[in-house]
Amino acid sequence: MRSFDLAPFYRSTVGFDQIADLMDRVLTQDVGQQTYPPYNIEKTDEDSWRISIAVAGFSGDDLSVEVKDKALVVSARKADEGSQRSYLHRGIATRAFERRFHLADHVRVTGASHVDGMLHIDLEREIPEALKPRRIAIAKQGVTEKDVVDAKAVN
Repeated sequence: MRSFDLAPFYRSTVGFDQIADLMDRVLTQDVGQQTYPPYNIEKTDEDSWRISIAVAGFSGDDLSVEVKDKALVVSARKADEGSQRSYLHRGIATRAFERRFHLADHVRVTGASHVDGMLHIDLEREIPEALKPRRIAIAKQGVTEKDVVDAKAVN
């Protein structure tokens, strides 16, 4: 695999460290990305999503959902079964896994549920009031609010 050096971009950009880190992360990941367990990401509203992960064979106690350093980490460890089972065919994989999803700024996990072999994780973007767009009133030059009040009092 090719290796790209992004050091020149670090010297010429200010405040875009997260974008450069994201590019580093994407470029350094192996091409043979894990495919187990399969998952869907669904957009449920303008600022909310749902991640659905197929976790057949795992109970709620075997699953772990954590948020660490802007990353959602879903992992599972199958509890050791006391009795040894003899399978003629074993098609349901219950091997341990860890799946990571990198979260954007201001995205938080609002809940998780385990229903019918599917783990559903709900996410929502909550933009702080200071970052929301707001309209700024434009004052007219030479006209002050005092002049407007005086004009209303005269009329």
